[in-house]
Amino acid sequence: MSKRRVVLSWSSGKDSAWCLHLLRQDPQIEVAGLLTSFNAEAGRVAMHAVRRELVQRQAQLAGLPLFPVELPYPCPNGAYEEAMKTAVAGLRTELSIDAVAFGDLFLEDIRDYREALLADTGLTASFPLWGMDTRQLADDMLDGGLHAVITCVDPAQCPEAIAGKEYTRALLASLPSTADPCGENGEFHTFVHGGPMFSESIHLVRGNSVSRDGFVFADFRPAATN
Repeated sequence: MSKRRVVLSWSSGKDSAWCLHLLRQDPQIEVAGLLTSFNAEAGRVAMHAVRRELVQRQAQLAGLPLFPVELPYPCPNGAYEEAMKTAVAGLRTELSIDAVAFGDLFLEDIRDYREALLADTGLTASFPLWGMDTRQLADDMLDGGLHAVITCVDPAQCPEAIAGKEYTRALLASLPSTADPCGENGEFHTFVHGGPMFSESIHLVRGNSVSRDGFVFADFRPAATN
């Protein structure tokens, strides 16, 4: 039986990274690459604001090709949809993929949007983490050796001081009781710098934190190597 070929929507954060880890444990699935949308002007991941070079390093350590989707800034929703449809249509032809996988957890409207976006592409949307208890999922990721830093915080939902900090049980314990431990409601976003999905860890240098568009962003860059 031939394997189901999947491209993974890759934000650079913990949920997509753990999704990759789980997909690779399924003998019926082959992950063909990582699909990431970038703010073309800034050279950073949309929303997470992670530098392109860090995402390229993740893909290298995951042993997978990175397929960038270049988005204008600002990016109207129509422009985003057109760019994504063009990208996945090209991948379907080039890589003979069957599905696009997403790391979404429980937001029904987001899932519905993803499915509608792919409805006329001939591809299906896959949600390997869907419905998992987010407290248990956070424990599973940490127990499984995932290491991540907080790159973006919504200060209306979480203390802005967590920007730049490691994603740990101590950090989770410090969050407001209303905050989801996986940040699924947009409380925070992460960058994964180590875990079982990579061949080695990424060493980071912390930069400045900035407030922009109602969010707090912590900047990181890769450490220099000898």
